Amino acid sequence: MDSNGLRRAFLDFFVARGHVEVPSAGLVPHHPRAPLFTNAGMNQFLPYFLGEEVAPYPRATSVQKCVRVRGRHDDIEQVGRTPKHATFFEMLGNFSFGDYFKRDAIIWAWELLTEVLGFDGDRLWVTVYTTDDEAADIWADVVGIPRARIQRTEEDNFWEMGDTGPCGPDSEIHFDRGPDWGIGGGPVGGADTRYVELWNLVFQTYDRQASGELAPLPKPGIDTGAGFERVLTILQGVPTVWETDVLRPLVARAESLTGRTYGEDAEADVALRVVADHARTMSFMISDGVFPSNEDRGYVLRRIIRRAVLRASLLGATRLVCPSMVEAVVDVMGDAYPDLAKNADFVSGVAAREEERFRSNLRSGMALLEAELAGGALVSGEAAFKLHDTHGFPIELTREIAAGRGATVDEAGFAGAMERQRVQSREAAKGQAGTDEANLGAYRELVEQFGPTTFIGYGALDGEARVLAVIGPEGGGQVEIFLDHTPFYAEAGGQVGDTGVISTSTGRARVLDTTYALPGLHRHLAVVEEGFIAPGQEARAVVDAVRRAAIRRNHTGTHLLHWALREVLGPHVKQHGSLVAPDRLRFDFTHYAPVTRAELDQVEDLVNTEILGDMAVWTEELPRAEAEAKGAIAFFGEKYGEHVRVVHAGEGSIELCGGTHVERLGMIGPVEVISESSIGSNLRRVEALTGAATLERLRLNEARLAHAAALLKSTPDDLAAAIERRLNEVRELQDELRSARQAGLAGEAAVLAAAAAGDGAVVARRDGLTADSLRDLAVAVRSQPGVHTVVLGGSPEAGKVALVAAVEPGHGLEAPRLVSTAARLVGGGGGGRNPELAMAGGRDVSRLDEALEAVRSEIKGPTP
Repeated sequence: MDSNGLRRAFLDFFVARGHVEVPSAGLVPHHPRAPLFTNAGMNQFLPYFLGEEVAPYPRATSVQKCVRVRGRHDDIEQVGRTPKHATFFEMLGNFSFGDYFKRDAIIWAWELLTEVLGFDGDRLWVTVYTTDDEAADIWADVVGIPRARIQRTEEDNFWEMGDTGPCGPDSEIHFDRGPDWGIGGGPVGGADTRYVELWNLVFQTYDRQASGELAPLPKPGIDTGAGFERVLTILQGVPTVWETDVLRPLVARAESLTGRTYGEDAEADVALRVVADHARTMSFMISDGVFPSNEDRGYVLRRIIRRAVLRASLLGATRLVCPSMVEAVVDVMGDAYPDLAKNADFVSGVAAREEERFRSNLRSGMALLEAELAGGALVSGEAAFKLHDTHGFPIELTREIAAGRGATVDEAGFAGAMERQRVQSREAAKGQAGTDEANLGAYRELVEQFGPTTFIGYGALDGEARVLAVIGPEGGGQVEIFLDHTPFYAEAGGQVGDTGVISTSTGRARVLDTTYALPGLHRHLAVVEEGFIAPGQEARAVVDAVRRAAIRRNHTGTHLLHWALREVLGPHVKQHGSLVAPDRLRFDFTHYAPVTRAELDQVEDLVNTEILGDMAVWTEELPRAEAEAKGAIAFFGEKYGEHVRVVHAGEGSIELCGGTHVERLGMIGPVEVISESSIGSNLRRVEALTGAATLERLRLNEARLAHAAALLKSTPDDLAAAIERRLNEVRELQDELRSARQAGLAGEAAVLAAAAAGDGAVVARRDGLTADSLRDLAVAVRSQPGVHTVVLGGSPEAGKVALVAAVEPGHGLEAPRLVSTAARLVGGGGGGRNPELAMAGGRDVSRLDEALEAVRSEIKGPTP
């Protein structure tokens, strides 16, 4: 059975047993308690297990793409060294949300393995949690497995998603590969290579709290995960996952890129497997919206790419490996994951750019590391930091290379260097507010009792509703109001929440914001301004119509802006965040260079042409697959259901969107992009105005032009010419002033020179001149007949001292030495290196005369 056949057989089996086939979620989970990456099939169902949302179906089945790097489940160190571990893998799963439990999960797993996939039941072993007699009895008495092949463990049979979250006892199914693969005795005590874990049936029972406490889940559930590649290994009769039809072609591509042959050298085989595995991980990460960076997920991706590139380079690869490896991944997995095939060029480009960036420093970085390793068994913290900061070596990579040579890294020294860097360039921490844990039970109860809030705001800005709950302090302060129906849009998809008024027969509340307390549950954050509002009352909810209209203009304008950016810059542009507010819009997107003014002009022209066309904006509800087939664009980080709302705006803009929009494009009014900037690696941001805000900015700029023209006694149309004329006049006046000043300085210079007392030195005080003017005067005095040395001091303004020394070339005295003598006395410094002309400054005007006298004494003294 090939890989596509296995996926289909698994899904069909459970669909036939009442399960809804659910597509794989992305690798970036959206639940606040989820791990960094999707690491199990149950991640996308987390809200259902926790009782935060009501599951739309009691049973589900999926083939989920997963990554396990970092956190509780991190397999990266074992990749390539064992027959089964990988950072990227697929998980076959079936799930029950308060429906069936242990008995059905166990029976169906056995039936699928033995009757559908053809596993020999006599070679299957199971393990259960130490005290789980129920599961053991089902295996023995219902399925019929001899109790001798049922083993018990504690830690290995209690599954946890992470440090917190759903968890519970589990039962694992293992396949015995036979005595050629190691010692017997079963999974507990036997050889790990002999007994291959195929499937883990987790009986989700608890919610692990941050304190470590196990709280019972609202309803127990079933969460199973079968290792796709491991099952495939047995079905295809190959020794490891690396020989299956999903990984062997990738190993072969790595062979062709490095010139090495798989199977000839054990360490080279490990490296070839790492390249193959990491190729899948980087391809799917990038396709799912993760980009290389030094933060969070982006850092993990950077480490994955650079780890693969280093392994390939050490094997002999001299050209880029990532683009070819991505191509191989798409060839193997593109049919099962169409998004990957659709994004192939983009994924390849991102990976290639990251590889090029790393390769540019790879040789020098390896030279530094080799020098460190040659000097002993410890890589210094400073060297590790330089490898990280200058050469792009993640510390994990340095650590791995050092360990392979029997060395270690000075972790404390590295941490100290990193901290010093953070202190120098510390950025403000970015926090994300989570759900109020104290009210979480109340939120869940509202959803359990009344279901999600019915949103009526697409077609109405006011409506009748019933108050379901009011949470918050009595007698003042901010409260949370929950209604069964609401016209208030809750903040989502970049669009800010609505404001307005909720009133009942006994009170009136001003709504300051609207957000989601839980998915689907609208929370109106309000201040009660009159009387009181109580649960059970009939209420009238009225949205601020003027504010909403501005938001609608900006939201539809954002869609047009997104479309136009893709038209001008290319289809690689993807939304990476947005803000749709009443006063402006902000749009963040992926792009690898600043957007030029010419490009922005093209974008503005495209958008405003669409607006002038005044086409209707219309929406439709479609199955997600059908919407995506029509070309609808999904926004980064948004969670979509099986049915989605599609917004059509103009000729080309089709997006999945739950926000509010204008009815016709002409209602947006003029659009102007007012700024473009970088917000991170490969991320750009534009801000724009629409409608009345654009007109207000236009009027303001016109008023400024008119005012400037009036000041120049001109008109706005002639303003540039008037400015040029005035600048010419200013230049002429400056020239005249300079000439007058030079004439004045010449006259003053003659007077000062006359006071040289016949010794050729002039030391004098002249207040009121700038430092530059004082310098010009000193040079003018020095040019007078009979003068070889000039030192002038003065106070150009209160609390400051200026000093200048000018010495005739070849005379013997040095100007810097003379001014430094004076500068020390007036609390300053300076001098420079020019022996003929030096300037200095100070702060103590009261000692200026003393300082000049000291210079006189030095000039009269012996010449050094």
